Amino acid sequence: MNVLLIGSGAREHALAWKLAQSPMLGKLFAAPGNPGIARHAQLVDIDPADHRGTVDFCLKNSVELIVIGPEAPLVDGLADNLRTMGFGVFGPNRIPAQLEGSKGFTKDLCARHGIPTARYVRASDKLAAEAALADFALPVVIKADGLAAGKGVIIAETAEEAQAALDIMFEGGFGAAGAEVVIEQFLTGEEASFFAITDGTTALPFGSAQDHKRVGDGDTGPNTGGMGAYSPASILTPELEERVMAEIIRPTVRAMAENGTPYSGVLYAGLMLTADGPSLIEYNVRFGDPECQVLMARLEGDLLELMRATARGELAEIDAPRFSAETALTIVMAARGYPGTAEKGGRIANIGAAETLGATVFQAGTAAREDELVASGGRVLSVTAKGKDVREAQAKAYEAAGLIDFATGFYRRDIGWREVERLKAAS
Repeated sequence: MNVLLIGSGAREHALAWKLAQSPMLGKLFAAPGNPGIARHAQLVDIDPADHRGTVDFCLKNSVELIVIGPEAPLVDGLADNLRTMGFGVFGPNRIPAQLEGSKGFTKDLCARHGIPTARYVRASDKLAAEAALADFALPVVIKADGLAAGKGVIIAETAEEAQAALDIMFEGGFGAAGAEVVIEQFLTGEEASFFAITDGTTALPFGSAQDHKRVGDGDTGPNTGGMGAYSPASILTPELEERVMAEIIRPTVRAMAENGTPYSGVLYAGLMLTADGPSLIEYNVRFGDPECQVLMARLEGDLLELMRATARGELAEIDAPRFSAETALTIVMAARGYPGTAEKGGRIANIGAAETLGATVFQAGTAAREDELVASGGRVLSVTAKGKDVREAQAKAYEAAGLIDFATGFYRRDIGWREVERLKAAS
């Protein structure tokens, strides 16, 4: 079958890499893609915001399945229009995509259906938000309601920081995403990411991961879209994973179906593992980045078969996803200046040398310039490796990253540190 993959990041490169391994695949197209994705797919110049143009391309090229990688086209309703035209789609329609598109939407759903999450208040103006703050102890979590590229969350340690966060949001610091805010109780525990795939009725576990949001070693500096990740997250034991499915994922899938807006695609639950059990921090309606890279590295079997079954409502008829017992770890190489203004144009070389060590290098913010590969965005490469445990995967990934020539790039030197500490404590 012919497949169109929407997106241009390292997440989409990982998906293209895995889809290209499927014996079911006819031709793989990617829009807009990147130079790394071009190794596996034919790049096409389609703007995902142009729904009519996307439909026309799919009709002309006998595309049967469209895989939508980023969240913005999903929240914009691209999946709705493609499904209306009879195409198979991996990714939710516009209303269920509000699970990521509006944090308030998700919190209200949790409140209605008894899904564990932090206490919260929604506010659509600064005066109401300031009044609501009085009901929360410090630290307090303040979130822009809408899509903010993973950066619209501020943990305020003091009243002054909380006021500054409200000022930023209501004065346009996060654009339209901050027009409404969600104020939340701060939860104590360790964060982890859990994934499931669902066709609107059946929901199946799809692995776990932990990522590193802060830009600097030791989890210091500003938040980013993610500087690295590893999978599995051993802190999410089989017993905890079943609790997540029973208390968070399945009730959400049922609620969306009962509302007449069934959720189809991957559902990514950001969790806080508290003393009372797992609590939902937020949902994403797509694979994470860099979590997708480590999940794809561990996934055994046919990704396209899983995606087709999801799109057709046939998940109950196929085997559950299988993952390698090995650990996968990915290191994000970013351009100097990230997460602020990233320096573009830096030359990148020796990716092939890194991959001779058994690593896989997924590209994100890259561009081809004459005969060179150069940086064109903030997060540029994801250097991914597997090993029998996190220490081996970490060593392989860092050895490979050290061979890449990217003078204007940088990366954290401690990806996987929590899991390494757990191994040390257990030995």
